[in-house]
Amino acid sequence: MKLSIIIPAFNEEKELPHCLSSVKAALEDVGDGVDGWAFETIVVDNNSTDATGQIGRDAGATVVFEPVNHIAGARNAGAAAADGDWLLFIDADSRLHAKTLRETLAAIASDRYVAGGCVVALDPTPWWGAVMLVVWNTISRTMRWAAGSYLFCRTDAFREIDGFSDTLYAAEEIDLSRRLRRWGKTHGLRMTILTGQPHLSSGRKFELYSKWEMVRFSCRCILRPLHSLQSRKRLDYFYDGRR
Repeated sequence: MKLSIIIPAFNEEKELPHCLSSVKAALEDVGDGVDGWAFETIVVDNNSTDATGQIGRDAGATVVFEPVNHIAGARNAGAAAADGDWLLFIDADSRLHAKTLRETLAAIASDRYVAGGCVVALDPTPWWGAVMLVVWNTISRTMRWAAGSYLFCRTDAFREIDGFSDTLYAAEEIDLSRRLRRWGKTHGLRMTILTGQPHLSSGRKFELYSKWEMVRFSCRCILRPLHSLQSRKRLDYFYDGRR
């Protein structure tokens, strides 16, 4: 069995080294205790203008270049280059914990699941951000929606449903979760959300954007959700390159 760890990255020279170090440490931690597993790490350089690609190569990862700034497209490009039986998507500003990886491998080995996610934590997090996080983690566990920062799935299922939607510029992980659940239901498999160890991602957006910018973005998405999710221009919160 092989797990392909896919990390989309756009101008992530500050965070990517820490992410890759955490992946290496997690793999080393589980390596001696996991028989029959192989791993590969793929960094998708999503049209970066900094040293993102070179950092990935220096760390020994396979680096794939995707010229169009589109998170769904970057993830799909990584999946296209992967040859694992399972895919694990994590964000470049997140940290992989060995306990989470072990829990993921155990879920895969149980043969009960088509896909899964993990509850998440952010650092740093203001009090109002912590409230938002509690709400998201509750929704994630209830609806079985995986956060984009941590999503794993069977490769055959991913490819049969054509991966992440190329029409969405945000919430593509929720759309994929719903389609994977439907695929799993027809094959007697479920989707799970891991809770043993929250997956840690950067809370840098709380520092890079003001509360009013976040409120404006949220209102825009609430009032015109489909129009917003299908427009990169309206999703500057994700695509304006602030790092």
